[in-house]
Amino acid sequence: QVQLVESGGGLVQAGGSLRLSCAVSRRSFSSEVTGWFRQAPGKEREFVAAIGWSGITRNEDSVKDRFTISRDNAKNTVYLQMNSLKPEDTAVYYCAAASSLVMVMRSPSYWGQGTQVTVSS
Repeated sequence: QVQLVESGGGLVQAGGSLRLSCAVSRRSFSSEVTGWFRQAPGKEREFVAAIGWSGITRNEDSVKDRFTISRDNAKNTVYLQMNSLKPEDTAVYYCAAASSLVMVMRSPSYWGQGTQVTVSS
């Protein structure tokens, strides 16, 4: 079993930055790729970005110029650096993991509990 624990959410003004962290309990085939999703009130959960242990990344077009995903393999931690935040970025951000990029985008095997990000105008 793999556990994911997010941290780093909070309240920030528009234009500000936040860095989210996702601590992965252990590396395994089933958690080869870690991704971030978000769910705004009244909306469906959407994919934001993902990264594999090899460093390969995938970003949603709407955030790729503002959000950067990275990982520290020594710490088993994945980060989401969010810059130039907008009120529409307000959502609960979830960390997820799966065996491949395709699987993490379609049907992650593991989910974190989520962390709230609120961007005020």
